[in-house]
Amino acid sequence: MTAVHVRGLRRVFGDRAVIDGLDLTIGRGEFVALLGASGSGKTTLLRILGGLDGADGGEALVPAARTIVFQEPRLIPSTKVLGNVTVGLPRGAATREIGLRALAEVGLDRHAEAWPATLSGGEAQRVALARALVREPELLLLDEPFAALDALTRLRMQDLVGELRRVHHPAVLLVTHDVDEAVRLADRVAVLRDGRLVTDVPVAVDRPRDPGDPAFVALRRRLLADLGVHVSEEAPTADPLPLEGAPA
Repeated sequence: MTAVHVRGLRRVFGDRAVIDGLDLTIGRGEFVALLGASGSGKTTLLRILGGLDGADGGEALVPAARTIVFQEPRLIPSTKVLGNVTVGLPRGAATREIGLRALAEVGLDRHAEAWPATLSGGEAQRVALARALVREPELLLLDEPFAALDALTRLRMQDLVGELRRVHHPAVLLVTHDVDEAVRLADRVAVLRDGRLVTDVPVAVDRPRDPGDPAFVALRRRLLADLGVHVSEEAPTADPLPLEGAPA
């Protein structure tokens, strides 16, 4: 069964096609990571799939039940944590219970009555995840949600997303600059260049995935090459990768 069906998608800004005849399919419950340099069209594609932007051609069929988690948590500062999780849902005891369960899943049930300003960056992103998942989406869109976090918190958040995906079974599209993050989490990794997919490859690495696993290393090197990044055989492959930049 298919959750996302994109064919011939095109989005033009001025005289530039940011998305240029793109095809992409994501199965129900499948986790796909999308890599690409800044300006390659990653976030534009995510915004189209999320209903925040329109296309100039082609088709994009997506579930009505879909949510987006951005790089910034985008919490309402004047609303407590539980209210941020359940914003837009009908008020009442049932909704409150659903929100508390979602916060418990992300380890923040004790922060339900806290104000967003008292949260750390990682905690705020956990609230954003709870807010997305409380609606039980068929499609979860993640736009570099961990890019602003420190390395240790980022790894913990990756583990949390993996566990939430296992429990809730949404289809997931993760936009990221981080090759290791893509390989660690996804079932498939796609590389976007100049608005077109140049790579779409399954991640044939046993879980839990170790960055030192030869299969992990080999896929990392292939994806870096597809991104136009040369890594010598002698270079340490676990160093930070030179792909960070503004979302595109």
